[in-house]
Amino acid sequence: MLVVMEKAATDQMVAKVCVLIESMGLTAHPIAGAQRTVVGVTGNKSKVDADKIFAQPGVKDIMHVTPPFRLVSRDHKSEDTIININGVEIGGKDCVIMAGPCSVESREQCFTIAEHVARAGAKVFRGGAFKPRTSPYSFQGLGEDGLRILGEVKDKFGLLIATEALDTESLDVVARYADIIQIGARNMQNFSLLRKAGRTKKPVLLKRGMSATLEEFLMAAEYILAEDNPNVILCERGVRISADRTRNTLDLSAIPYVKRTSHLPIIADPSHGTGRKDYVLPLSRASIAVGADGLLVEVHHDPANALSDGAQAITPEMFDQLMDQVTSIAAILDRTC
Repeated sequence: MLVVMEKAATDQMVAKVCVLIESMGLTAHPIAGAQRTVVGVTGNKSKVDADKIFAQPGVKDIMHVTPPFRLVSRDHKSEDTIININGVEIGGKDCVIMAGPCSVESREQCFTIAEHVARAGAKVFRGGAFKPRTSPYSFQGLGEDGLRILGEVKDKFGLLIATEALDTESLDVVARYADIIQIGARNMQNFSLLRKAGRTKKPVLLKRGMSATLEEFLMAAEYILAEDNPNVILCERGVRISADRTRNTLDLSAIPYVKRTSHLPIIADPSHGTGRKDYVLPLSRASIAVGADGLLVEVHHDPANALSDGAQAITPEMFDQLMDQVTSIAAILDRTC
């Protein structure tokens, strides 16, 4: 960490800052420049109370040289994390496609969709049994009955199951059925849920919050890794900006940033990232092109009558096109889908 002093900071102000830093058990390294003094800080093994230093007279700015997240950073682990779930590797050479409906509506619905996406090459079936909805009057999911249907899908089609836990109460039952526990955007900073999900030791799919910075996103993942669970899959699912052409804005730049900064795999959700089925295919292509380790895509055989998010669900036929396209793009990058 570097403490940048004001140009007009006196020697006494610099000395006071150095004394404070030393009182924290750290080492201060004042460096006098031509126009201002900078104080380097070393010896920190945990996050420093930067606010306390910043409040001192004469301090202009504080610059963090190392990121506040440690376990998720490439400084901690230089090689990519590859998560192996029953032979399906996420974060390796294969771009893993996760597909299925927004909500589990019925056994027939899930079987119809699962049969198609499995045949097309999906490795993971996604579907919500517990649904966080903006309106309390919207369909909230089938609960454990929905989880049982997902269990049948896994047995019949050999697909891994990814489904969302809404809170610490539902997490235990979700963990019994899910191969991958999803933590949704609204819960990205539900720290008690993150900790408990980490303690399950199951793979966790963590979605970026709707207004979260990338540092906040990675700090949320840090909560899970801090529970000695390294199996975290990050998911860029779009953020809120002033433009209203789409439901959200898929931040494609987040993918190469995370790949450079963290060893964790990251996938993209072009369905929530746009809210429009006609944008899902082009942004799926773009996501694989910029390095995503997979996709999370909503597929429904009858989107017009879906109980949730029908406007962003692609049809099984569109999913076939998606698979053909992203497979071709992945091959250019020496990857497979």
